Amino acid sequence: MKKIDKSRREFLKKTSRLGGALFAAPLFVPRSALGEDGAPGANDRIGIAAIGVGRQGSVAFKAAADNKLSQPVAVCDVYLPRAVGMARKLGIDPKNTCQNYREILERKDVDAITSSTPEHWRALTCIHACQAGKHVYTEKPMSLTVVEGRKMVEAARKYNRVFQSGSQQRSMPANISGCKFIREGGLGKIQKIIACNYQSPWFANLPAEKIPQGLDWEMWCGPTKKVPFSFGIYPPRSNPGWISFRPYSGGEMTGWGSHGLDQIQSALGMDDTGPTEIIVEGEALEPPTYNKPESLMRGADLCSTPHLKFKYANGNTVILDPTSKQHGAGGIFIGENGKLEIKRAGLASNPEEIAQKLLKGQPSQDQQNRSSMALHLGNWLECCITGDEPIDSVESGHRTASLCHILNIARYVGRNLQWDPEKELFVGDDEANSYLSREMHNGYELPDEV
Repeated sequence: MKKIDKSRREFLKKTSRLGGALFAAPLFVPRSALGEDGAPGANDRIGIAAIGVGRQGSVAFKAAADNKLSQPVAVCDVYLPRAVGMARKLGIDPKNTCQNYREILERKDVDAITSSTPEHWRALTCIHACQAGKHVYTEKPMSLTVVEGRKMVEAARKYNRVFQSGSQQRSMPANISGCKFIREGGLGKIQKIIACNYQSPWFANLPAEKIPQGLDWEMWCGPTKKVPFSFGIYPPRSNPGWISFRPYSGGEMTGWGSHGLDQIQSALGMDDTGPTEIIVEGEALEPPTYNKPESLMRGADLCSTPHLKFKYANGNTVILDPTSKQHGAGGIFIGENGKLEIKRAGLASNPEEIAQKLLKGQPSQDQQNRSSMALHLGNWLECCITGDEPIDSVESGHRTASLCHILNIARYVGRNLQWDPEKELFVGDDEANSYLSREMHNGYELPDEV
């Protein structure tokens, strides 16, 4: 487990006491400050703020705020009424709300942030937070492009920040035990791995609607091209919502894929690497453009092809099964000693005894689902104090997101690809490599050096 360098820790504490500019000191609670119940006193908790409190962001921030180690102090959201509502719910003075995340990063009482923005904003908020000396919890997928993800890793390491990615299944006991069992050879030699056939994103050209009062739509668009406001884009999952559209997201390949494919990465011990080959079966994807709001069904059906497989250097091959809609949050592993399906907070196996033994003494699937966010955020907050590497580190989060991205790219170009997981480049394919980054707009850009 990696520790935060003690000399840097003490330096940051001192600079914080002296009013050290933009860089807030990390909070490491002294044992002497703990009350009789083991909880830190009010002035010794980790000051946390939220950047984005929409559908998932509100859940994540509340889970962090409810933890005895934290003190919620501020909320940022481009839709100010939502920020104010969350602040009131958590007992934060509504004066401590804003629409521009930079105001959060300038606060000296903020030690750590939860970032739950749309994917097109995620890299900039997290990189800037690291530069400002804040620890980071970010929703999954961690990035919108491979290049952005690597920059996020570099920022977390350079500024020695505790950075947790939001694949909370890594904090579910069933998933932990299932992945560990496979990783340690419990199934013997792996013969086949089946994942869900996640959909890639498509395009939108939706008619303008009236911008809700209190929403800074230009800020929401941020580094993407400005488009007219539409309720078909603004919510994450609506009709169909930004998760389905480029340039805001990688579609369900990154939406649900960053859960299911993350479990495959973990179970196979690939947290610091990735596959070496993507196998494409079919013609290149020609994504549709939605010209009016409609359900995701048409786009999802069209963007489920071509069919994909990917292979690791050790020969393990994963099939994105076009015949099944199952395994969205996990995968099926077939080995010499049986079959194990990893689900969200659950396991199934053949023979049944494998799952029964692994799940013995664990909470029910429903209980694990309900407690997973609190466990995941709790792990992050504890690591902010100890300096340990969190359970879903910045590197593992980046590698899972990158896997999702390169699978999407294989669909875009419609041919087999060789991937170098060390250089994080496609081998001999300039067109495929052109998708590893994106153009940013409106004066925003990714820093050359973090």
